[in-house]
Amino acid sequence: MKSSESLMQLTKGRLQPGPAATKRRVNLMFFLRATCYALCATLVLVTSASATRIKDLGYIGGVRPNQLIGYGLVVGLDGTGDKSNTVFTNQSLTNLLDKMGVRVDAKSIKVNNVAAAMITADLQPFARIGNKIDAVVSSIGDAKSLQGGILLFTPLKGADGEVYAVAQGPVLVGGFKVGGQGAQVQKNHLTVGRIANGVTIEKEIRSPALNAESVTISLKTPDFTTAGRITEKINANFRNAATAKDGGTIALAVPEGYRTDVVKFISLVEGLEVDPDRYSKVVVNERTGTVVMGENFNISTVAISHGNITVQIKEDVRISQPMPFAPKGAETVVAPDTRMRVEEEKGSFFMMGGGVTVRELVGALNALGISARDIISVLQAVKAAGALQAELEVL
Repeated sequence: MKSSESLMQLTKGRLQPGPAATKRRVNLMFFLRATCYALCATLVLVTSASATRIKDLGYIGGVRPNQLIGYGLVVGLDGTGDKSNTVFTNQSLTNLLDKMGVRVDAKSIKVNNVAAAMITADLQPFARIGNKIDAVVSSIGDAKSLQGGILLFTPLKGADGEVYAVAQGPVLVGGFKVGGQGAQVQKNHLTVGRIANGVTIEKEIRSPALNAESVTISLKTPDFTTAGRITEKINANFRNAATAKDGGTIALAVPEGYRTDVVKFISLVEGLEVDPDRYSKVVVNERTGTVVMGENFNISTVAISHGNITVQIKEDVRISQPMPFAPKGAETVVAPDTRMRVEEEKGSFFMMGGGVTVRELVGALNALGISARDIISVLQAVKAAGALQAELEVL
């Protein structure tokens, strides 16, 4: 009996884990559960990383900003204004002084602390009288800098010629220019500045009234695939509320529960996230050597070779003087000595298979050891060969 009881106790000891084993099992289960949560959160972040709000893809009901423009004078410059031969600046200053009761001759005005400028601003929709907006001040004369200047009272007009706002205030350039006769140092562009909250709205623009039954979404970049995805997303949240009219217009039928609060319905629709379709486009700028490529394009099988030609020309002047006791009439002769050397770099072919990615393309071009400007030439040649399955836009 004792042997059987000891065997039972030993068996129970093996089958039933102790406190340490139980703790290890609980820690393992906690680790696995935390890992699963982290993976799920990562998948959610990856899924939503490429999603974009409908608010950022289109305008609601044609609501958009309106451009304003005006002409004014910037005064208080430290000798960096328009020169005296800038006729319109002197004439504008003369007219301004005349309105204030000071009569002067425009030809006799010689100041260099005044600059003529164009003022532009964007009047946002639903802006009300008294609201403040920013303005951009751009010199149109031969002023060297607008730093430290103050824009005088300037009316801003819309496309219909009506005055909708007035601008006035100090111009912030965000740069400087210092130097002497031998050298100068300049930071940023000094003939364009900004007036923060320097525009006061004096007249409101009539915005289209929100219809209690229907709303229209106008896509900023028309695309049939994106319009279809937006329609599906809206209908998944509001049954049969959206209908795509074309690649750039989506009609929304306001549900009955939101017809008394259309703003809330539009807010909910704008917050929905959609993965928009992307164009296959490569943008290059030959002036700056900039190359921007997306990821949604393919390259067919093509062989690329690139080589440079270097031409070096060196000119020297050889002077031949007459020898001692030379015959009378001998003259010094100046003979040019031109030496030319042409080096052609051997171009090696690089084979690219079909369906390569952007990373592989960039790596292949970098392997050839060519510059950004040469990459532009290669891309144009690949496009001309019909191997680049994307739109190539040259700026």
